[in-house]
Amino acid sequence: MTAGVTDGRNDRERKKQIILGVFLSGVNHHTLWADPEAGSQIAFSTFEHVARTAERGRFDFFFLAEGLALRERNGLIFDQDVVGRPDTLPVLAALAAVTEHLGLVGTLNATFNEPYELARQLASLDHLSGGRAGWNVVTSFDAFTGQNFRRGGFLHRDDRYVRAGEFLAAARRLWDSWPADAIVADRAAGTFLRDGGAGAFAFSGKQFDIEGRFTTPRSPQGHPVILQAGVSPQGRDFAAGGADAIFSPYHRLDEAQEFYRDIQARAARQGRPPGSVKILPSASFVLGDTREEAEERQRDIAHRQVTGRTAQILLESVWNRDLSGYDPEGPLPDIDPDPTGPPVIRGRAVLHQDPHRTVAEWRALAAANDWSLRELAIHVFSRTEFVGTPAQVADRIDDFVQRDGSDGFILGSHLVPTGLDEFVDTVVPLLQERGSLRTEYTGSTLRENLGIPPRTAS
Repeated sequence: MTAGVTDGRNDRERKKQIILGVFLSGVNHHTLWADPEAGSQIAFSTFEHVARTAERGRFDFFFLAEGLALRERNGLIFDQDVVGRPDTLPVLAALAAVTEHLGLVGTLNATFNEPYELARQLASLDHLSGGRAGWNVVTSFDAFTGQNFRRGGFLHRDDRYVRAGEFLAAARRLWDSWPADAIVADRAAGTFLRDGGAGAFAFSGKQFDIEGRFTTPRSPQGHPVILQAGVSPQGRDFAAGGADAIFSPYHRLDEAQEFYRDIQARAARQGRPPGSVKILPSASFVLGDTREEAEERQRDIAHRQVTGRTAQILLESVWNRDLSGYDPEGPLPDIDPDPTGPPVIRGRAVLHQDPHRTVAEWRALAAANDWSLRELAIHVFSRTEFVGTPAQVADRIDDFVQRDGSDGFILGSHLVPTGLDEFVDTVVPLLQERGSLRTEYTGSTLRENLGIPPRTAS
């Protein structure tokens, strides 16, 4: 090869490979369930269509977000929410039968479950899927949600990471209780145990004191892939130490790069090798034949997602006041938030720790841009990050990942179940042409496809 001439094939091989997941939210205002093209939010055909489309696009995994309680406003169920979503694990188990390569990741709560039961269910899913199970570990300190469970809402907010840390450690102890060679397959005698001690475990901590025998043999991945989210220093340390992938809330490149570097540094300080933790923001997309067409579509979608009533409710989650008397097309409320009053909204995750500071920032934004209450809500609660032609969206995704803003994205669509089809048909081929996205699956497990080192028995 002539000096100075670049081998294009080698350039493609050296490019960072983009991780792609697809998510279906639980309770949310983003899904346009009333759209004429929308399908059922609970029929299995919906989940199957999205999963098969993602696998056709060589995505890494299908992800189910979940809510454990129907959200309420002043005691009444939100009529903006999708409700009635089936339980996560049966859906993922059913999808294992209609997919071959796609990872199957579920949001499962460490506050209201028990290690033995959940570890057994996840190991079973890993067996049934041939090593494609993943667990998004979440916590809750919400007494409203806790009323659905035996413990109620007793868990103090400061203790949620203590319990989650012990929960994950206990689950790993259970998964490691079976050596890889503990099962012997014999055609004449059937399958039997080589080691009568397999499955024995004991774990003792502040939250759990358990011992016994784990009934489920070591699964194909050893440990399912673990996903977590953490923005606070405590949350970042917890995720960097125990997760294989972390949800990032940052979409601006400079902030995303800082978060990426910080998480990798925290993981290294905890003795983890480079590449052990993948960073994955969630995002949505709107495509068009031109940028102008895509932007017009995005404006229409955003205004259907955030109606005037929805805008009032979204802001009530921060103000903690009844804002139904304020005109959605008028200015922001002139009253201060009331964080210590009885909750107006129940069952929604707390996204803003300092309501007074958040409201001050929003007022400055609204004044600077001449935004109404509704326009502000559209801008601050929107997650549509990729708007443009397929080529423009492919360029933005590729650039963001190659510059270590993330390792990929978890994509959602306003239209269920067919919204992902357009992305797979038009953007995926362009990413494949760039050498940034696989054209075929190369691993047999989710962990292998993600490029995450295996977890060894502790």
